[in-house]
Amino acid sequence: MSDFTSNFWPIFITTISLLGIFGCALLLWLTSKIKITSTNADNTSGHVWDEDLREMNNPLPRWWVWMFTITIFFALFYLAAYPGLGSYAGKFGWTQANQYEKEMADANKALEPLYSKFAAMPTEELASNKEAKAIGERLFMNNCAQCHGSDAKGSRGFPNLTDNDWIHGGSPAKIQETITGGRIGMMPPMAAVVGNAEDVKNVANYVLSLSGSMHDSGRAGLGKEKFVACAACHGPEGKGNQDIGAPNLSDNIWLHGAGEAAIIKRINEGKTNQMPAQGAKFTPAQIHVLAAYVWGLSNN
Repeated sequence: MSDFTSNFWPIFITTISLLGIFGCALLLWLTSKIKITSTNADNTSGHVWDEDLREMNNPLPRWWVWMFTITIFFALFYLAAYPGLGSYAGKFGWTQANQYEKEMADANKALEPLYSKFAAMPTEELASNKEAKAIGERLFMNNCAQCHGSDAKGSRGFPNLTDNDWIHGGSPAKIQETITGGRIGMMPPMAAVVGNAEDVKNVANYVLSLSGSMHDSGRAGLGKEKFVACAACHGPEGKGNQDIGAPNLSDNIWLHGAGEAAIIKRINEGKTNQMPAQGAKFTPAQIHVLAAYVWGLSNN
């Protein structure tokens, strides 16, 4: 890790760049000092290949020398103006991030007329509007499908957006809130609170019993009392709490895997999940259209 936080690589890049440029300049200067004298009347060097290929003893063409010189000066100007010397930012202050933000701002400005007609439309109407759905789908495919899948059905650790099982709420306002600000879901390790390994196994079976999943009824009966440590977030009946993002444990939908072993692992290790905020990436109108598309996936 120290390789990425030290000054070695910026210094290395700067040294290689400048040595290359000044090395070329030195080579050009040295060759210009060499006086060409020919001992042969035909102005050849005396070297012959393949019996009849003779090397001429001519200096470099002047236009070629000037092109070489201009290239060297251009390289020095470029490295002074733009970030090319290690951590040096350049006189113009150009960065890839600024360039990206400018291009995105220009693109969003050009798209304003397209989105303006959707701004006042309610989510329910947008979800059934063919043009808005097509735009929302494209936004989803380009930005959300990497985690939630192209069919929006998610995978382990990534919620299914088509099943009406919402951790933080599935209303249009909540979906917009989630897209804009992101979410951080955190379950702390609970093994020490629940008790020993047997208690953890009992609680896991009780949790399975809440959704009617296959479980050991004897262990589930013993785990019910210990479940009180979990009820503070998931509720006494295990139905969850969308205000704090505590999942419903009674609906047989498992975000991080089903079965006794998976639940025991969650109790022992806890889990932290994060959905990154997208508010800086999209305009409010784009978020409105995207939220309508996501809402429509489970309300069609």
